Amino acid sequence: MITNNIIYKVQTADHNEVLGHLEKCDENFTPRLSKGRDIAAYSQKIVKNSVTFEAWAGTELIGLVAAYFNDEKKITGFITNVSTLKEYFGKGIATQLMKNCISYGKEQQFDAITLEVAKNNNSAIQLYKKYDFLPVAEKGHMVIMKKDL
Repeated sequence: MITNNIIYKVQTADHNEVLGHLEKCDENFTPRLSKGRDIAAYSQKIVKNSVTFEAWAGTELIGLVAAYFNDEKKITGFITNVSTLKEYFGKGIATQLMKNCISYGKEQQFDAITLEVAKNNNSAIQLYKKYDFLPVAEKGHMVIMKKDL
């Protein structure tokens, strides 16, 4: 694993690349991604409807933030996915992808970005707090967090 050859891109991954990445990251989610959804359908929805912020090591998609910026009034974007392959944890990849997503939201003149995270996913919550996402509501075992842009 060479971390200095990571390339960051926007909106280049196709359905099969996103699907493969999400399948590899399945067990990293809390709860597992496959527990609550069809990963193939979810990856198709991501490619079709979201803006993808991607980290690549050669031809492998190693990190992904996917966000919906389809609110016509440009009020709120929604991050639907943050994932990194386990062997790349702690390398700053999710941090850079979050920065790229937030910058995009600002450039597109959105007012805020929201996301949902499991209450017990402390590492993800800490990442989001680092970028000033604040808890605004709870929905079952999930916390809704929001960042004003």
